[in-house]
Amino acid sequence: MRTDPASAHDALSTDDRAAARDAWVRTATGDAGLTLERASMDAGFRSYWRGDSAADAAVAGSVIVMDSPPDKEDVRPWLRIRALLEAGGVRVPRVLAEDADAGFLLLEDLGRDTYLHVIDADNADALFDDAVTQLLALQRIAPPADLPGYDEALLARELKLFDEWFLGRHLGITLDCGDLEALELVYRRLIDAALAQPQVLVHRDFMPRNLMPADEGPAVLDFQDAVRGPIAYDALSLFKDAFLSWPQDRVDAWLDRYHARALAAGLPVPPLARFRRDADWIGVQRHLKVMGIFARLHHRDGKPKYIADAPRFLAYLDAMVRKYPDLSPLGTLLDRHVRPALRA
Repeated sequence: MRTDPASAHDALSTDDRAAARDAWVRTATGDAGLTLERASMDAGFRSYWRGDSAADAAVAGSVIVMDSPPDKEDVRPWLRIRALLEAGGVRVPRVLAEDADAGFLLLEDLGRDTYLHVIDADNADALFDDAVTQLLALQRIAPPADLPGYDEALLARELKLFDEWFLGRHLGITLDCGDLEALELVYRRLIDAALAQPQVLVHRDFMPRNLMPADEGPAVLDFQDAVRGPIAYDALSLFKDAFLSWPQDRVDAWLDRYHARALAAGLPVPPLARFRRDADWIGVQRHLKVMGIFARLHHRDGKPKYIADAPRFLAYLDAMVRKYPDLSPLGTLLDRHVRPALRA
C-alpha cells in the first residue's frame, strides 16, 4: 500500500500512460474502437479499467485492463504468484493477454462486486465457507524456496508503522521512555508468537475486499505480496476485516469451522485452544500495522478515506488487551494516549 501525491509532471505522464493503455488494449483485443472506463484503483499504483470489445473481436466481451506502471509497481510478482496459486487449484483472475515490460494485463471481467459489496448477516456463513475452500487450497501450496518469509524483520517493520504514522504523524503523540519500553515489550511478545506458529503460504490481505464471487470461486485478488508465514494470519484477516466488523461469537464460530476444515485437510494447525490464541495475537499485529498503513495513506498519499476505519481497529485491540494480560501494556498506552488524542 504505497503511492505518491501527483505533481504537474505526473499529470502529463498520466495522459501519456492513458494513450499507451488505450493503444495496447485495442491491439490485445483486436477491437480498434474499444474505449475504457475506470473500474477501480487500489491503495498502490495499480489501476483497473473496464471495456466492452466488439463481438467479432479476437477477444470479445467485457474485459479488465490492469495498469501497473513498471517504474512504480512491477507486475511480474503478481504474475508469478498468480501462476503459483492457479497451479495449486486456487481460483484467480484469468489472464487473456499480457505485456509485463509495459505493465499491462488483459484480464477476465469478474464483475463489479467484491465480497465486501455482497456479504451480509444472512449469507456470510455460506460465503465464508466458500472463501475458506480457497484459503485451504492456498495454504496447501508449498511456498517456493525463494519466497520471502514473514520473519522478525518484516514483522517489526510493520509494527513500527503504528509508531511512526498513526501515533506520531496522525495523532502527534511523542512517547516517553516508559511508553516506548512498554510498546517494545508488546512488540517482542507479538513477534515471538507469530514466529512460533506453523508456517504456510500467506496471502497477507485475504479479506472480503479481495474476494470476488465467481464460478469455481470466489476469485482471489491482490496476492502479489504473498510470503511464508503464520498459519492463523489469513483466517484472522478474513473474519476480522479492515472494512467491516462481525459479532465476536460469529467470528469465534468461523475460526472454529476453519480450524476443523484445516485439520481435515492435513494442514499443520495446532490444537484449537492454541490456534484461537495464535489468531488473536497475530490479529493484534495486523491491526497495529493496518492502522499505521491507513495513517500513511492519509498523510503521505492523500487518500483520507481509509483512516476513518481507525475506531474499528481500536475496538479490536481493546478486546484483546482485556483478554490477555501479557498485552496489557498496549491497553495502558491506548488509554493514556490514543483515546484522548482521538477525542481532541
